[in-house]
Amino acid sequence: MFLTEQDYMAVVDQRALDVITQANSQNRESAEASAVEEIAGYLRPKYDCGAIFSATGEERNKKIVQVACDISLYHLVSSVPAKMGYELRKERYDAAIKWLEGVASGKITPDLPLATSEDGTTATPLRWGSATRLDNIW
Repeated sequence: MFLTEQDYMAVVDQRALDVITQANSQNRESAEASAVEEIAGYLRPKYDCGAIFSATGEERNKKIVQVACDISLYHLVSSVPAKMGYELRKERYDAAIKWLEGVASGKITPDLPLATSEDGTTATPLRWGSATRLDNIW
C-alpha cells in the first residue's frame, strides 16, 4: 500500500490507531484504498497518479501522504460505532478535500509528476489549433 503504519503516527498515536482500525489490518487497507482512489479522482486529469502512488519512502510527496492519512482515518472513524474523535477527523477530512479541490482547480500547484499523453508529451488542458481556412468569394 501507499501508506505505512509510521505515516499515521504524525496524526494519531498507536493506541488510537489500533482502536480505530479495530485491530484489523484489512479495515486499514480498505480505508487506504478508498482514500487513494478519492485523491486520484481529483488529481487524475492533470497528474500522473501511477507515479504518485507507486513512489515509496522519501520519494513520496509529504502533502499527499498527509492527505491520504487524513482521508483514510476519516473513513475508519466513520465505521467505528462510537465515532471516537469524529469531529477532529471531519475537520481534517474537510481540509484535505479543500486542498484537493484547490489542486484540481489549478489554484494550488503541488510538486507532483504531470500526466503525459501517449506520445510522451505533457498533457495540458489547452489545445492549440484552428479550423481549415475557407476562401469564399461572395
